[in-house]
Amino acid sequence: MRVFCTVTGTQGHANEVLPLARALAEAGHEVLATVPEHLVPVFEGSPVTVRPVMPGIPEIMHSIFSLRARFEESNPGEEIVVDNRLQMILWGGGPHITTTFERIIPIAREWNPDLVLRDGGELTGVLVAEALGIPHVSCPSGPTNVTDPEGLLPFLNERRVEVGLPPRTEPWSVYPFGRIDCVPHAFSFTRYPAPQAFAYQQPAALHGTRGLPAELAELPGDRPLVVASVGSALPTVMGMKEQGVEPPEGMLHPSETLRAIIDGLSALDCHAVVATAGFPIDGVTVGDNVTVMDWLPQQQLLECAQLFVTHGGYNSVREAIRQGVPMVSLPQFGDHLHNSERLAELGLGAHVTDVTAEGVALACKQVLGDDRIQAGIRSAHRQMLGLPGIGEVVTHLESLVATAGATATATATATA
Repeated sequence: MRVFCTVTGTQGHANEVLPLARALAEAGHEVLATVPEHLVPVFEGSPVTVRPVMPGIPEIMHSIFSLRARFEESNPGEEIVVDNRLQMILWGGGPHITTTFERIIPIAREWNPDLVLRDGGELTGVLVAEALGIPHVSCPSGPTNVTDPEGLLPFLNERRVEVGLPPRTEPWSVYPFGRIDCVPHAFSFTRYPAPQAFAYQQPAALHGTRGLPAELAELPGDRPLVVASVGSALPTVMGMKEQGVEPPEGMLHPSETLRAIIDGLSALDCHAVVATAGFPIDGVTVGDNVTVMDWLPQQQLLECAQLFVTHGGYNSVREAIRQGVPMVSLPQFGDHLHNSERLAELGLGAHVTDVTAEGVALACKQVLGDDRIQAGIRSAHRQMLGLPGIGEVVTHLESLVATAGATATATATATA
């Protein structure tokens, strides 16, 4: 079986595809991943062929802005409100989909795949699969959870027409062969109606594990360990400003969020490890109980943590559930707000709206002492551990391709 992967966005998007791409390759299948240049390192060391041809975030955002400019030009005086729902729709169905299709369809035709495996927020893969007449499946993804298929349909149909494909009438045309997720159905983060996912137990680590740094391994066990991180996407998002792309409207600068986290955890009776992702934290006094690092081994630390302070990215949320760690979430942009509200609704943690030292400290103290949340995360943890392993996803995809092939053969025979 030959598999063609499409990935865009940030490192988190690549991290969602990598385990499945690697598992397929290790099972003897040939896998080609098309990615933006900056995501090539994510696949280094894996048995996956990589082609750095996909657009990066700035190119996508400029394409979306051009669409907005054309609308305003043709509708003078009419204000367009680009809320989070519309942002996700434009990310999935904006004009960049057409240019990306034209860029990668020759590669796909040459590769001659049996299956398209796409990052959930990357919709060019849908059109590539439709053009080739093969199945396509989305990987676990925050954008998938918060993209409205019904709202996306007219935009994606415009892209279909532009590349010579017939429009579709069914909003679920983005999922005709299903989708993949890493959380039990009872704990789904999907906001809009969608077919139930084939859920599997994500690996405990993306890459080979190394021992914890000594300074972290030697932290005493006399107090709760709190791990805090603002995620891997924010440096990319903030760096776009240098390329003429402003950060999402209403988003706090990560340094402000980090200062509130560090200040709040410094006042809490805990041991805390905070990853800054390289953002400056001037103007805050770091408590003796807080270790500050540019980067931390998040998945390993979550194995021994009692609380996770997070930005609410879907990868981070899943990793916390995978290790049975309750969360305090301070959302930044995109799907983060929905994830934060959903984890609070599910009883897995708290959504913080008061992004101050006092707000962070209070939320952490409440979650650590809340028996309902502790019971909720234990239940979610156990159900996640009951999901099938990644090998069963490979079997599922093999069966899907075999069924699609048999159906195509039967149809061809019947019409001959």
